Amino acid sequence: MRLTRAESKAANRRALIEAAREIVGRDGSRAKLEDITELAGLTTGAVYSLFGGKDGLMVAMVDDYTGPLDLSLLARTDPGVGLEEVVAEVARRYLEISADPQAAVKMLFEARVLDLVLNEAGLRAKLTASMRSTEVALAGMFAGRRNDGTAITHGQALRLARALTALLSGLGQGVVLGAHEASEEFFVEAALSLISPRVLGPA
Repeated sequence: MRLTRAESKAANRRALIEAAREIVGRDGSRAKLEDITELAGLTTGAVYSLFGGKDGLMVAMVDDYTGPLDLSLLARTDPGVGLEEVVAEVARRYLEISADPQAAVKMLFEARVLDLVLNEAGLRAKLTASMRSTEVALAGMFAGRRNDGTAITHGQALRLARALTALLSGLGQGVVLGAHEASEEFFVEAALSLISPRVLGPA
């Protein structure tokens, strides 16, 4: 069965993104466009046609990578569930990710991407935007939930989301590296400790 032009374009785009992820995961900032296209079985012309060049492909690769936390399942949490329960569930998800057998591979890829973006100002801005969008999405799940009888504001939710992702990412890396054991109780209690006036700030 022959692919339509649109299907062929989508397949080539996916092949290049997957190849870019593998080569960047291996080589970081030393990743070569020729290696990516060879792995994808395509030409450099396809990269320019589909992405406008290497930078465009790298941006697409960063956009395509969902990061350590898949928010789609958490987004379906009942709006009536309290803030503490949602934060505890986020902590559990981070622990599951950290204990996954593929966690070290994912962490290495993220380190290679960081190496890449620190050497490319345009990509650095894109990664920063991606990180912010994740924080905003997480904050959107916190905002309006009740804490001590009061619904937290969007600003408070955003501050909590930033602190929470930083804390849990660090704890998760420690688990991957074997620096400490994976304890659900510790992850949850550490996360819940951030629900405080000092972190949340004024309403």
